[in-house]
Amino acid sequence: QVQLVESGGGLVQAGGSLRLSCAASGRTFSSYVMGWFRQAPGMEREFVTAISWRGLTTNYADSVKGRFTISRDNAKNTVWLQMNSLKPEDTAVYYCAARGRSIGLLRTATSPADFGSWGQGTQVTVSS
Repeated sequence: QVQLVESGGGLVQAGGSLRLSCAASGRTFSSYVMGWFRQAPGMEREFVTAISWRGLTTNYADSVKGRFTISRDNAKNTVWLQMNSLKPEDTAVYYCAARGRSIGLLRTATSPADFGSWGQGTQVTVSS
């Protein structure tokens, strides 16, 4: 298990940018696939993006492709989500999550059930 703490959420106007951070505790951070999910009120938690354990491969939901960028630094036990060109429909609580490499392929193991460790979430609100 790895403990995750998100930060960086806030209120931003449409078209603006935010950068979310997720700090992980534990010596095995580099062995985990890391992901970001989001959940809007009344909606199911949905996959946003994931990055492989070495940071060489990424996967994005179609709704954020070209606008969001995930990155990680294993030496700092941190993963980031850079969000540009934000839209009101991006408003949600954003969660950082971790899963083992053996769970599945980066592009297919994108269900919340595939991820075993979660942060507490950080609110992102995009005003129109």
